[in-house]
Amino acid sequence: MAVTDLQKQSSFLRNTREKLIQIALLLAATVSILTTIGIVFSLLSETIAFFSEVSIIEFLTETEWTPLFSIKKYGIWPLLSATLLTSAIALLVAVPLGLVAAIFLSEFASDNVRRTIKPLLEILAGIPTVVYGYFALTTVTPFLKNFIPTLSIFNSLSAGIVMGVMLIPYVASLSEDSLSAVPNSLREAAYGLGSTRFEVATRVVAPAAISGIVASIVLAFSRAVGETMIVAIAAGQNPRFTFDPTVPVMTMTSYIVQVSLGDTPYGSLSYYTLYAVGFTLFLFTFILNIFSYWMVRKFREVYD
Repeated sequence: MAVTDLQKQSSFLRNTREKLIQIALLLAATVSILTTIGIVFSLLSETIAFFSEVSIIEFLTETEWTPLFSIKKYGIWPLLSATLLTSAIALLVAVPLGLVAAIFLSEFASDNVRRTIKPLLEILAGIPTVVYGYFALTTVTPFLKNFIPTLSIFNSLSAGIVMGVMLIPYVASLSEDSLSAVPNSLREAAYGLGSTRFEVATRVVAPAAISGIVASIVLAFSRAVGETMIVAIAAGQNPRFTFDPTVPVMTMTSYIVQVSLGDTPYGSLSYYTLYAVGFTLFLFTFILNIFSYWMVRKFREVYD
C-alpha cells in the first residue's frame, strides 16, 4: 500500500514537472511571437503615417533620397542599391572562402586540426563590428588606394570586403555542420566507385548538403543587409543611386543611424522616414528568411 502511494506521488510530481516545463516553453515561445508582433506593429503604424504624406509610387520609383535636405526627395533606391552593393561584395568574399573552409574542415582536416581551427575561425564573428569598421577605414581603404587611385576615403568596396571577412564564420560553420551531417555511406560508395577525395567532397558531399549550404548563405546575406557599424563608418553618408563601389554611399542601416542621433524633430516627416526605411529593411530580411526556409524544405535530403 505504501509502495503504491509512493508511486502515485512520484507520478504526480513527474507529471507536474513536465506540465511546468511545457508551460515555461509555451511562455517563451509566446513572448518571442508577441515581441515580433509588437515590432511589426510599431514599424507599421509609423510607416502608415509616412505614406499618408508621401506617395508609395515615389518611394518605390524615385532615385533620389534627400529627406533631410532643403529639397526633399523620398526615393528609396539610393539606400537600397547601396545595401545590395555592399552585401553583394561581402558575399563575394564570404561565400568562396567560407565554403572552402567548410569543405576542408569536414572532409580533409583531422579531428585535432578541426577542433583547433573551427573555434579560431568563429572568433571572427565575436569581434565588435565597430572594430571592423575602423579597420576598413584606416587599413583596407589606404591599401586599396595603392591599386585604385580614384578610390574615395569612404566607399562600399572596403566596407563590403571587411564585412565579408566578418561573415566567413557564418558560412563556414553552418556549411561544415551540414557537410558533416551527410552519411558516411555516401562517401564510402563514392570511394568504392574510384572517386578521389576531392571528387567525393565536391560532387557527392556538397550536393547532398546543398540545403544547409544555401541556408548559411542566405543567413550571411541577411546579416550583411542588417549590418550597421561597418557601413556607417567605412561606406559613408552620401545617398546616391549607384553601383560604383569606389564612391561614398549610404545604406539603409546607415540612414537609420543618422536619423537616430536625435537631430531630427520628433513627429516630423523626416522622422517618419526612419520607420519607412526600417520597415523596408524588415520586409527585405523577412523575404530572405522565407526563401531560406523554402530552399531548405525543397532540397533537404532525408537519410535513414
